[in-house]
Amino acid sequence: MRAILRAHKTLQEHSELALLFLIQGAAMGMWFVPLSSVLDAHGLHDIKPYAFATSAVAAFISPLFFGAMADRHASPVTVLRGLSLATAGAMALAAFAIERGASPWLILAIIQLHALCSSPTWSIASTICFSRLTDAKRQFGPIRAVVTLGWMAGCLLVSALNADASPHAAYYGAVTWLIVSAFTFLLPAGDAPKPNGHLTLRERFGLDALSLLKNRDHRVVFITVALFNIPIAAFYPSTPLQLTELGFTHTTAWMTLGQVTEILAMIALAGLLTGWRLKWVFVIGLALGIVRFGLCALNEAHWVLIGITLHGVSYTLVYITAQIYLDDRVDSAWRARAQALMSLMTGGVGNLLGYLGTGWWLAANTSAGNTSWPQFWIGITLANAVVLVYFLAAYRGRGASAEKATTTPVA
Repeated sequence: MRAILRAHKTLQEHSELALLFLIQGAAMGMWFVPLSSVLDAHGLHDIKPYAFATSAVAAFISPLFFGAMADRHASPVTVLRGLSLATAGAMALAAFAIERGASPWLILAIIQLHALCSSPTWSIASTICFSRLTDAKRQFGPIRAVVTLGWMAGCLLVSALNADASPHAAYYGAVTWLIVSAFTFLLPAGDAPKPNGHLTLRERFGLDALSLLKNRDHRVVFITVALFNIPIAAFYPSTPLQLTELGFTHTTAWMTLGQVTEILAMIALAGLLTGWRLKWVFVIGLALGIVRFGLCALNEAHWVLIGITLHGVSYTLVYITAQIYLDDRVDSAWRARAQALMSLMTGGVGNLLGYLGTGWWLAANTSAGNTSWPQFWIGITLANAVVLVYFLAAYRGRGASAEKATTTPVA
């Protein structure tokens, strides 16, 4: 009987987490994927690199701050509730400003506000999930796959409603974020963290999480994922444009091909992580990233679609493995800050360099409105290859060192 009750409780918890991820994935997809087309359709092409870079700017500020809050002051569920509500408001305001033809710089400022609110939500949601799992290596992948299903559903809904280039996509996303906020009331809030004496300003803003970088393998994983995010930042802003030039319509829907393999990879991740060293899971993901961009460089419809399809596997084997690595090898008291630091390194360092750098590289390969896609993607492919070489040279792992990589950082 006890075993049945435990199984029922586990199923209920996993179902709640999966539903949270489903709704949140849809909300994120409704904003991020159509954004490039929406800005182009409303004469805002000039601010597009900066609009995508707002998430990078936000990632330097809000994830660590709210991660520290979730570790030390408030329940992560409560933090996510407030952030989701704020994200919904900012997204609706951005849609209204675009629709009304407001000043491009006012629109950019509102998009930045949206990024500050939304940037910490994924790391906080991941913290909630990891805290309720008993075996993250086996359980997180399949649950995380539901985010991808939500992302796909959001993108398909946008295309089905003919909102690929309309601010209405952001309105739909805002409503979805309101549902996320409401859903958090159904989750157990957990005990709020107990105050730990007087906190310095550095601790309040979560900057003490930087001490995680003192551990060699932690540092290599953080840097690898940040560097990997630089070439990957070209994927969502540029690939829909390439698809359009190749004659595709409803590009938001076509971009979901990558999410199909992402789901399959996440389901398979449990077996990979229990049978393989983490190092080789990372290596395969990085190598597939090189193949993905190389296929896009061929600039033929079927090869580009295959490249989009490989995106899901590459993303999973690098990013999701990194999240599981942190949950497995960083002390639980630092869980929210570790995931927040990952958001800073990927969404901050990686995205800022990526969106601005690949935006410049796209402009350098575009003349009179025509882009040299082979040359553009070859440069992105070479950048991805550099990341693989760095990881192979720098990462040690438990199998190569007697030093265990699980510690509470020394402040």
